[in-house]
Amino acid sequence: MMDKRALLAAIVAQLAAEAERLSRAALATHAEATDPENKAEHKYDTRGLEASYLAQGQSHAAEDAALALSEFQALALRDMPPGGPVTLGALVTVTGASGTISRYFLGPRAGGTEVGLSGRTVLVLTPTSPLGRQLLGLRAGDPLPPDRAGHPNPLRILSVE
Repeated sequence: MMDKRALLAAIVAQLAAEAERLSRAALATHAEATDPENKAEHKYDTRGLEASYLAQGQSHAAEDAALALSEFQALALRDMPPGGPVTLGALVTVTGASGTISRYFLGPRAGGTEVGLSGRTVLVLTPTSPLGRQLLGLRAGDPLPPDRAGHPNPLRILSVE
């Protein structure tokens, strides 16, 4: 059993560091884009324009990271009742056909974020991701639904915390 509060704190810490890193990168690129040395010297000189596009993209990424951070900070964790379904905030342990164990945390954003805690890796999924959609509503012991071709899915839920 993993401490979900410690897991959430680790996710928040990782997202905070990512938001800070992206924000610094966006500011640095903005400074480069507006630097007088990047002024076009002729009509084919696009250094300043390219730097401004990069700064805009980095600014959007920093905004997305800040939004993910705020949503995780506001996430109210609750203990899942025994036999309860997978919902937002659930820590789900899944086993595959070969016995491999995977752990997923269903969060509001930041899907794909990996966090290590107590020697275990947890992958953040969102309810809109393909696997997140499949997990929603399932309970411990349930197999995942068959794939689109109707083949049985080898994954089975071991626990929902």
